[in-house]
Amino acid sequence: MRIDVVTLFPEMVAHAVGFGVTGRAHERGLWQLGVWNPRDFARDNHRTVDDRPYGGGPGMVMLPGPLSEAIAAVRKAHADAGTTRSWVVHLTPAGAPLTHGRVVELSRDANAGYVLIAGRYEGIDERLVAREVDEEIAIGDFVVSGGELPALMLIDAIARQLPGALNGAESAAQESFVDGLLDCPHYTRPETYDGMAVPPVLLSGNHAEIARWRGMQALRRTWERRPELLASATLTREQREWLAEARKAAENG
Repeated sequence: MRIDVVTLFPEMVAHAVGFGVTGRAHERGLWQLGVWNPRDFARDNHRTVDDRPYGGGPGMVMLPGPLSEAIAAVRKAHADAGTTRSWVVHLTPAGAPLTHGRVVELSRDANAGYVLIAGRYEGIDERLVAREVDEEIAIGDFVVSGGELPALMLIDAIARQLPGALNGAESAAQESFVDGLLDCPHYTRPETYDGMAVPPVLLSGNHAEIARWRGMQALRRTWERRPELLASATLTREQREWLAEARKAAENG
């Protein structure tokens, strides 16, 4: 898999992906990175990539020309590398919220080439979006200074789903949102920390009871913190019973 980022700060992206799971997956050859600066495709002496918005208002808007030429260069690089497709993603708060399910879908095409557009300023010219962008993704309902951090988050989310990225084969399968729920609480040594003890069931060695406790805790945490997730979660009969118990326990304090 190849992921290319069109950004005014290529060094920021190239440096950040070298750490942790993302960096390890890159070292193992599970995915390749390309970074492209739209300034390199500007045609004036000042390498201009932005201008004032039509209609007035604060800030600047990224020009469509340099971005379009950068995307064309990425598409050619993808074709030369033999990727099956180039899928252009614009990171923007106006996009569809990123979900675990969408991350998994993006990670499954090992021969795909992704082009992530990291915008800056007030945004990018809408005509570029209309002509070049296949998908718009939002990391959350908030605004950051540019698309680099959202692009890095998307890269990390995809990279950790690639086979061989995680040292533990079951790690990705047991993370939050895999089954539509938040993760359960986790504990490690010491057994007592600052007067707080590890739940006894986790020390019991009874794997069935541990699994049941974790499932119930995940349901309870989701119900307390993100109840809207339960509307789309597919729950088994036993899970529905766990949820009823979690609700009862929460009501009883």
